[in-house]
Amino acid sequence: MKLIYGVNDKPKLGQLIVFAIQQLLAIMTATLVVPVIINSSCGTTMSSAAALLGAGVGTLVYIAFTQKKSPVFLGSSFAFIGSMTAAFAGGISMSLGFLGLIIGAIFAALVYVIIAIVVKFFGAGWVNKVMPVVVIGPTVAIIGLSLAGNAISDLSKSNIEGVATSPLITVLCGIVTLLITIICSTYGKKTLKLIPFIIGILGGYALSAILTVIGYAVNIDAIKVLNVQPFIDLVANGVNLNTFIAVPDFTFVTAIKGFGELNAAYIGTVAVAYIPVAFVVFAEHIADHKNISSIIEQDLLENPGLHRTLLGDGIGSFFGALFGGCPNTTYGESVGCVAITRNASVTTIITAAVLAILISFVSPFIAFVNSIPSCVMGGVCMALYGFIAVSGLKMVQQVNLNQNKNLFVVSVILIAGIGGLTLNFGKVTITSIACALILGIITNVILSKAKEEE
Repeated sequence: MKLIYGVNDKPKLGQLIVFAIQQLLAIMTATLVVPVIINSSCGTTMSSAAALLGAGVGTLVYIAFTQKKSPVFLGSSFAFIGSMTAAFAGGISMSLGFLGLIIGAIFAALVYVIIAIVVKFFGAGWVNKVMPVVVIGPTVAIIGLSLAGNAISDLSKSNIEGVATSPLITVLCGIVTLLITIICSTYGKKTLKLIPFIIGILGGYALSAILTVIGYAVNIDAIKVLNVQPFIDLVANGVNLNTFIAVPDFTFVTAIKGFGELNAAYIGTVAVAYIPVAFVVFAEHIADHKNISSIIEQDLLENPGLHRTLLGDGIGSFFGALFGGCPNTTYGESVGCVAITRNASVTTIITAAVLAILISFVSPFIAFVNSIPSCVMGGVCMALYGFIAVSGLKMVQQVNLNQNKNLFVVSVILIAGIGGLTLNFGKVTITSIACALILGIITNVILSKAKEEE
């Protein structure tokens, strides 16, 4: 893939800000929704704005550890949702639960640090032996394909509670968003090629707004798509400096009050909930970095090295939890954005991280993001997730599938991943991606000694 902006390139200031906003829009919805899921299931008060700030800080930490060589944004990890829920289980107070989120992130970070130390002293060659292209390729494809259901599900949704919007209308808005994105990326000139997601989202948002205005004017719920409640809430609180700039509720502030309730049993519960998941996310870490390496045509596991990417991801994850409660992870949406726009500039990622930190204090922008219809983001994600899947399939092209041993490995991974094979051990869930990868590794090891077929 010929990049328009390479890893070390620095776009002009105006372009840089626009590109950074595009990265933010690509990762923001998923980053903001993790606290919403935890609040809904546990009755907590986690702040989405704080999670966004934590993602920005975590990304800067990651960029520092990787020596500005890996153009990836870190966002709230969905893999740890079960672990985060466990931190609040059993009638635990809010303060202790928030402290548990930070303790859990420390345990997860320690797993990454220990693996990084092992890699530093013994090298990363074992990674390529255990997870060669025949294993990593289909696993990367699974990362994109496993998210396909989320994108299609979002296509049929608005984000207005209590309003029965017609699925035909939401699908229309999502498809229009997708088509605008595709046309800008394919037929647009240089600038449009670099910001297709911004144009697509704004186009879908505009169509949603027009349909919603008509819906309220003629009192037809079926064509109401855009959720105006975030703006109503903002205006209701009075638009002034105190409401325009708002300090998020950081996790560590509430967590401090929980030290008095802390005990060894609770620490053990949190450790059991977080440590196994950290090993699962490590497998996804390898797949993500193999994917971005293929896009920028630089092996990040060699330079800056797997030990540095692990330290950046692990320590960055801790800072994400310290501020927003959510451990971070490298985001496939960010990788997809790099692949589609062909902008691998690390400066863009750094700017996006800084903007994430600044924007987390700006109430109107958070309100705007919360108002973006799910169907619009679903249209964008069809392209983002699709590119992740295609990146994996491009890796598979390097594999000789005329050999039965390779065919079995790829087949096992694809079916296990697409079929959604998961394993539950108490409150620990081994995701379908991790199950597919583990099964693929086992199959590959068993068949590695098989003779080449003519």
